Amino acid sequence: MPHSSNMHNIADGWLELESDPGLFTLLLEDFGVKKVQVEEVYDLHKTIEGPVYGFIFLFRWIEERRARRKLVETTEIFVKDEESVNNIFFAQQVVPNSCATHALLSVLLNCKDIDLGETLNRLKAHTKSMNPENKGWAIGNTPELACAHNSHAVPLARRKLEKNIGGVSTGRYSGEAFHFVSFVPINGHLFELDGLKPFPMDHGPWDESEDWTDKFRRVMSDRLGISTGEQDIRFSLMAVVPDRRIAISRKLKMLRTNETIIRGTLTHLVNNKDENEGDSDGSRSPSPGSPSVSDLQSLIKDLEADININEQSLVMKMISGTCLR
Repeated sequence: MPHSSNMHNIADGWLELESDPGLFTLLLEDFGVKKVQVEEVYDLHKTIEGPVYGFIFLFRWIEERRARRKLVETTEIFVKDEESVNNIFFAQQVVPNSCATHALLSVLLNCKDIDLGETLNRLKAHTKSMNPENKGWAIGNTPELACAHNSHAVPLARRKLEKNIGGVSTGRYSGEAFHFVSFVPINGHLFELDGLKPFPMDHGPWDESEDWTDKFRRVMSDRLGISTGEQDIRFSLMAVVPDRRIAISRKLKMLRTNETIIRGTLTHLVNNKDENEGDSDGSRSPSPGSPSVSDLQSLIKDLEADININEQSLVMKMISGTCLR
């Protein structure tokens, strides 16, 4: 969490953040969230290994407004029932430039299996059953969130803000405005949560035979024009997922356990072979279908290679996290 001496900067406004998964992962850690990371999605149609908590979609807001006539009308999928809206975490963006934090919170606070930490647990409890506008103000009035958010702002946004102190600050540093929205599974339906829209959007359920991410891919393919060949490449997509270091560590533990078991079996087999060779009457023989020494040696070789690959992957992820800090 940013140092308390930075708390006074909250009144100066929220700053624009880059669309960088490493930065978003650090932001999660500053919020106090544990065992969660954000990663870039390069291929929309490629299945993501393991569970996905939600997706964050970044696009150019100005260009969307200019191309409004090309967009599919979304008002028919608005969820307007007050009780339904208030019972999910949907917050209207009342603070400029806070959409990155809004997008993260829209995923995190609608998931049941995430260790949110003290700050977000307090926010979730405080905003329970609040309407979207009050949820938005609650985000803007949480100093821990503002400080964490601004500590990761792009340098140009910081310099622009410093020049604007004393006047009206927008926190913008360029003529282009980017906006983040979230896609999350809620009660068996795919929801799109955009803090600049008046209501959450319900894209409907997914089939029983598929994962919610399959439904998301179809919605995004239509949104981006991939299915018609009219793709707009000016977007970025990120997935909020469990910390990959945990999965790799668990896999390493399993591989090492298997290696220990096979080495034990190999040692036992070699000892038995030596005993059989020393048995003059040859009464002892290997059990039918039992693995040979060469079979076990080959398995150990494959396990060692797999362990080495995963160890390197784990080291690289740890180094990348340290470098970002």
